[in-house]
Amino acid sequence: MKAAKQSKADIEPVVAELLALKAKYESTVGIPFGGAPVINKESNKVREVENPNEKKSDSISKKKRSETEAKSNDAAVDNLITPRAVDYSAWYNDVISVSDMVDQSPVRGCMVIKPWGMGVWDLLRAELDERIRESGTQNAYFPLFIPKSFLSKEAEHVDGFAKECAVVTHHRLCKSPDGKELIADPDAKLEEPLIVRPTSETVIWNMFGKWISSYRDLPLKINQWANVVRWELRTRPFLRTTEFLWQEGHTAHASAEDAIATAKESLDMYASVCEDMLAIPTVKGEKSPSERFAGAANTYTIEALMQNGWALQSGTSHFLGQNFARAFDVFFQTETGERELVWATSWGVSTRLIGAMIMTHSDDKGLVLPPAVAPLQVVIVPITKGTGPEHDELMRSVNEIVKSFKSQKIRVKVDDRQNTRPGAKYFEWERKGVPIRLEIGPRDLKANSVTMVTRPTGEKKSISIDNLVNDIKSSLSEIHSHLLQQAQDRLTKKTFRVESYQEMKGMMMNEDDDESKEQDQQLQRSTIGFYLVPWKCDAKNEEAIKQDCKATIRCYPLELNQVPPAAGVKCFYSGEQATHMAIFA
Repeated sequence: MKAAKQSKADIEPVVAELLALKAKYESTVGIPFGGAPVINKESNKVREVENPNEKKSDSISKKKRSETEAKSNDAAVDNLITPRAVDYSAWYNDVISVSDMVDQSPVRGCMVIKPWGMGVWDLLRAELDERIRESGTQNAYFPLFIPKSFLSKEAEHVDGFAKECAVVTHHRLCKSPDGKELIADPDAKLEEPLIVRPTSETVIWNMFGKWISSYRDLPLKINQWANVVRWELRTRPFLRTTEFLWQEGHTAHASAEDAIATAKESLDMYASVCEDMLAIPTVKGEKSPSERFAGAANTYTIEALMQNGWALQSGTSHFLGQNFARAFDVFFQTETGERELVWATSWGVSTRLIGAMIMTHSDDKGLVLPPAVAPLQVVIVPITKGTGPEHDELMRSVNEIVKSFKSQKIRVKVDDRQNTRPGAKYFEWERKGVPIRLEIGPRDLKANSVTMVTRPTGEKKSISIDNLVNDIKSSLSEIHSHLLQQAQDRLTKKTFRVESYQEMKGMMMNEDDDESKEQDQQLQRSTIGFYLVPWKCDAKNEEAIKQDCKATIRCYPLELNQVPPAAGVKCFYSGEQATHMAIFA
């Protein structure tokens, strides 16, 4: 293939297949492919067998070929995807890499979101923004920098974020005395340090104090699309990074009831967007007091379940009570002329939702995208030699198909690269997660049909060109329904009702048992998930469980906590009367 000067995209799938066969050979036979190595008994190192009849020039040429092949193999290995069953975390990172969603940043803990990843976020953001504005919320923008004194005004809030804050202390650089490097200019120290925005409650409530004076100013609903910085020690693309993108809604109200209703409406919106856009079912719930947002009177959450049983907090909405209004002296005059503190909410989702989507739907072949957030919903691969009347006729038909798709707002691309074989194109778009691939050649055109392949199932079938637009729209809808149902079935299957702590702990398994580690891992995959338990709210017991088996309360499901557990229902841990039904994970 190299001799024929075929492209890297053509070669990579073949190399990947050969490397997989090579690895299988070596694991079966027990020796490296190409023969047994020679062991130097003194150094116990593998060395190559030298051929005494080989000329020096041939030896040098062989060495260069080996180095080139090694580099090629390394590149191919970099493009392989670790199977989920082998290492779920590595699989996640590999899928993000091969689908070209992000790249490494020169700044530790940050990521560069590439066009394909940003395309997903843009579509999700557009839908969210429309729904937020429909709720009567207006967009605004607030400073990236927050005076340190602002965070100090709300004690719980500052305690919650103090360890994650990035702090600006100087406003200028200068050369060091020896002229070899740049340093913070000692004469440019700020009078008050500035915090790089970890969240915006404090700066927004400072402004609310200027904007609110009467009940006529309420409710006040503001949303901000922004980046925030939280200095994380252990990061993972989309799921937890030092800098990330999000929206944060902030509202002020005349009554607690109105504020709580808004917080719950925001949570409903998030759950709906997850289902409608990302095909992710979630559990809506209330956080335990220990897990609430810093400074909140109550925190509501949507919790999602990943393929391997991991729980992922996917969005939160907070009833802030009057804490921030009190900290920033935000009062309003009531209709009766009295002066009262306003009631508040805040709510937000971030690029973490993209990570949730990847871990919910993708497979060992690469990314799987729900159609609603796919930058391209359909890719068309013409099967043509690239020249002549037959090619021209085919491309005219392809262009007509594209035109009909775009008229129906179907996001489509024609992959007509002449230097890439069809198989390599299939491989690339499959890894990028495009929901539908259409293949069309001269024979298809004569039969007035195209071949359609759907990404999630790999189903391949021939469909008529005459009704192509309607068939594609139906197929996109079916793909979404399939992904959502698959995730819902997983959520149902992996939500376990348990009555005792020992039962839950046993299901979570002991990862340190090396004797049956492989068996444990197999069992773990089938018994790790959500554990629904009767629970008496107790912070000390909650912490004890966390220390003992690392399980935490994800939420008190709203649906199951409309009334307290019946008399006689005992807490699965303490044996006392239960106050809630709780989900641990």
